[in-house]
Amino acid sequence: MKIETQLLHEGYTPKNGEPRVVPIVQSTTYVYDSTDDVAAVFDDPTKSLIYSRFENPTTDAVEKKIAALEGGAAAMCTSSGQAATLCSILNICQAGDSFVASSSIYGGTVNLFAVTLAKMGIECIFVDVDASEEELMAAFKPNTKAMFGETIANPALTVLDIEKWAKVAHANGVPLIIDNTFATPYLCRPLEWGADIVMHSTSKYLDGHAVQVGGVIVDSGKFDWSNGKFPCMTEPDESYHGIVYTEKYPFAPYIVKARMQLMRDLGCYPAANSSFLLNLGIETLAVRMDRYCENAVKAAKFIQSTGMAESVSYPGLEGDKYYSLAQKYLPKGASGVISFSIKGGRGAAVRFMDSLKLASNEVHVADIRTCVLHPASATHRQLTDEQLAAAGIDGGLIRFSVGLENIDDIIDDLRQAFAAIDS
Repeated sequence: MKIETQLLHEGYTPKNGEPRVVPIVQSTTYVYDSTDDVAAVFDDPTKSLIYSRFENPTTDAVEKKIAALEGGAAAMCTSSGQAATLCSILNICQAGDSFVASSSIYGGTVNLFAVTLAKMGIECIFVDVDASEEELMAAFKPNTKAMFGETIANPALTVLDIEKWAKVAHANGVPLIIDNTFATPYLCRPLEWGADIVMHSTSKYLDGHAVQVGGVIVDSGKFDWSNGKFPCMTEPDESYHGIVYTEKYPFAPYIVKARMQLMRDLGCYPAANSSFLLNLGIETLAVRMDRYCENAVKAAKFIQSTGMAESVSYPGLEGDKYYSLAQKYLPKGASGVISFSIKGGRGAAVRFMDSLKLASNEVHVADIRTCVLHPASATHRQLTDEQLAAAGIDGGLIRFSVGLENIDDIIDDLRQAFAAIDS
């Protein structure tokens, strides 16, 4: 089935007399015929619904759709992309463990990994996104449990060599977790390139309209957890009736464990209405992503032509450092986000952004409307100069997210803003 058709039909098939769109089940609770029926569901939550802190019918339909779009076995939505990132690591790491991550990732993720998880006794070993196989292998420790990277990094726009990272991860017996937020399954399906777990901030392109904050984790169902490194998967979980996840749920043990342990305890599940809105966004993903990519290439070429940028980063631009990797992993396009470092540094960047009229200065990205952000002042403000440099960010860097407006209007806005700082 083509992805355009999947976007509309996966996850929810109405029966005779039922609504065509995914219904909003605005309920916290579900009724059972007997106490024994309730007990049976607590023994095995995959049999039915317990409570909307675990699962909701509206969200369940969206989870099934996203799992199908990514080619995975199962998915679990969360209340934010940050919650999805946190759960993706906590599901297999505990105090005393470590994991390897690309240094070229979202600033909030860097802080989560370097500060918050460190307080929990989990070490993140940061490596260069372009590290060789030998350098990646050298980063591993006996207690390393995973690798993590972004398909297209926010905001550096580096492209991860997924096959290389998957090869190293599997050589060390650990899964590769990929944040596929900017690419979406329409542009890239990391599981097909060897990744084991995929996650998204659904607040971005999957939603597309800036109306809900959410996240999702997708389990490929293919990673072999029985290599001795993951007793949390292969030994009885005493907190849940002694269940062994790989035995009870061999189709997707990772995501079932995440739901039964982390979602049960953390409760970071999205509301039904948020999932309904997310589904509406997903249904138009294919047509939106084509337009984003088309607009971004033209905008990137214009910015480059002005001579007012020290550098322009867009993987879909010929001559970009990551153009060849983008051609491999992102043949349909490289999303609608452009990063460029303006001549004159931080001061010039601020004047340029304040001169824009069509583009909104906001802490968001991947919207239907063009928006702009100064990462060093906002999303990456808590990072040290060294961390900023490792993430490919300087004071003049601007993240420009093209929307679905007419490209001539977007370019006219860029032109007048450049003129404002050149006057």
